[in-house]
Amino acid sequence: MKNTKLEITNQKGYKLQAHLELPANEKPNYFAIFAHCFSCSSTLSAVKNISRSLTDHGFGVVRFDFTGLGKSEGEFAESHFSANVDDLISVNNYITENYKAPSLLVGHSLGGAAVIVAASKLDNIKAIATIGAPSTVDHVTHLFSHQFNEVNEKGEVAVNIGGRPFKINQEFVDDFSKTDLPEITKNLRKPILILHSPIDAIVGIDNAQKLYLNAMHPKSFVSLDKADHLLTNVKDSRYVGNMIGVWVQAYFDEAENEMLNTDGEQLVAHLNLKEHNFTTAIQTAKHSFTADEPESIGGDDFGPSPYDLLSAGLAACTVMTLKLYAERKKWDLQEVYTYITYSKKHSDDLLIEVDKPTRFDHISKRLKFVGNLDDKQQERLKEIASKCPVHRTLQSEVIIETEVIK
Repeated sequence: MKNTKLEITNQKGYKLQAHLELPANEKPNYFAIFAHCFSCSSTLSAVKNISRSLTDHGFGVVRFDFTGLGKSEGEFAESHFSANVDDLISVNNYITENYKAPSLLVGHSLGGAAVIVAASKLDNIKAIATIGAPSTVDHVTHLFSHQFNEVNEKGEVAVNIGGRPFKINQEFVDDFSKTDLPEITKNLRKPILILHSPIDAIVGIDNAQKLYLNAMHPKSFVSLDKADHLLTNVKDSRYVGNMIGVWVQAYFDEAENEMLNTDGEQLVAHLNLKEHNFTTAIQTAKHSFTADEPESIGGDDFGPSPYDLLSAGLAACTVMTLKLYAERKKWDLQEVYTYITYSKKHSDDLLIEVDKPTRFDHISKRLKFVGNLDDKQQERLKEIASKCPVHRTLQSEVIIETEVIK
């Protein structure tokens, strides 16, 4: 996955900071724009996790900071709802001109309301997904409603939202009542996916019900069980990204995945050290996937570890080899499971006599067969499992030649 920083100028001339996330092959089939939650930024963990999950489904995803937030120019008081919608349209136009017209909008919290309104104005948007979105735009005003009178008197006041200080003015307050979100949702006539947690303490689940009732088919709802409003649990944000990626395929034309050139080799792995800890994009001639390290050693756990992938190759080769053998013998092997564990074991534990005690790479392979097989057949399959090509490679002397390409 590649991350590119962008600077996008909005209608007021402010520069919006944006990040473009690309799939492993750097050739997205579609483009999506992500709108973050009220007073948040594009660097929120949930925003990044959802964007990265969408890249696994072939999307190029643009996540950006609204005016006056994150690293975008402007003041927070200028980041009222209408300005958020205008920012979305500016980002949409930039991506259309420089890459390809986006087809999906994803919005979190008030960003969800913004993508609904923006989608009503953009013909190129084919589908919308909202996460914890309010059913009315003025829902967020409860965060500072106790200071409405002060705004009237002073014109501009400092408010505390989510533990952070912001300045707001009368225009900022008034703008939230200008948009009839229920009516816009009703007239949208585009596929919409509404994701919401039943225990959301910031934007109650009743908002999802109202949005769903206002929306016309095709519409879908996914309950984010046990998730909080900001999706602080990594598992929840990844789930959201994957659900959107799968759901939207029903409404987009199937596109052939244009793969990254492997430079004549069978496989290429790419790690951008400036953007990621260990998250590595891997590409074969026709397939892409992600490797990572677990969080316990500093990774983000976005994919299996290198040794997991090594074990996966052995396990996959084993079950495929057993399938071919059983079919040739016409044995009743219906299913086969191979369980692999890689570890380091001491020579004493393995009862191996060596001149100097040492630790060996050790792989445990356990097999489970489903079918009408006698003991003799199962024992033979166990022998065949040790003859699969990857098993043999791991047990043989392997020569690896390394060179630097300039």
